[in-house]
Amino acid sequence: MKKWVKIVLFSVLGIILVLSVFVGYFYYKFENAYDTNDKPYKNYIGYIAQEKALLNDVYTLCEDGDIYHTYNGAGLEGYNGTKRQFRINLTENYTGNTFNDSGYLNFRFLVNCDGNPGWFEIIQMNLNLEEKELNPKMVDSLFSFSALPKNWAQLEFQEEPGNYYMYVSYRIENGKVVEIIP
Repeated sequence: MKKWVKIVLFSVLGIILVLSVFVGYFYYKFENAYDTNDKPYKNYIGYIAQEKALLNDVYTLCEDGDIYHTYNGAGLEGYNGTKRQFRINLTENYTGNTFNDSGYLNFRFLVNCDGNPGWFEIIQMNLNLEEKELNPKMVDSLFSFSALPKNWAQLEFQEEPGNYYMYVSYRIENGKVVEIIP
C-alpha cells in the first residue's frame, strides 16, 4: 500500500474516533448525566418537597415555576433592604427572654416573584450540629417572623421578577439570636 493511502486512512480513522468521543460525551451529558433514578439523592440541592413544606398553600410560584439560586440561596440579595435592617426587624419582633434553648434554627424556603415567602422546611440542631428539637414556641416565633413578606426582596432574573430559593439560619444561645446566616 502506498504511503499516502496509509496517511489518509489513519487520518480518517482519527477523525472518526474524535467524532465518536465527541458524540458519546454529548449523549451522556444530555441523556444520562441527570438521571437520578438510581442515585441516593434524587433532587437538586435547593429542592424543597412542596407537598410537605409549611405554608405551601398560601402563595403560588410565578410564571413558569423556575426557581433561581438553588445551589446556594439568594444570600444577601434576598433580604428586603439590608441584612442589618433584617436584624433590626428581628430585634423589634422577637425577644428570646422566655427561652433558654441553644442551637441552630434553619429555615429553607422559596420566595415567589412577588417577594412572598412560602414552602418552608425547618431544620433544628444543637450547637454541635446534631439534630435536636428546640422549644416549639421559640421555633414558632422565629418561623412567624421569617415568613413575613416584608423581610424578602423581589429579585429579577433576565429583567423579569422570578422565584428563588432562600435560607436563613439563626444561631441561638440561651434563647437569644446571636448570629444570622447568611
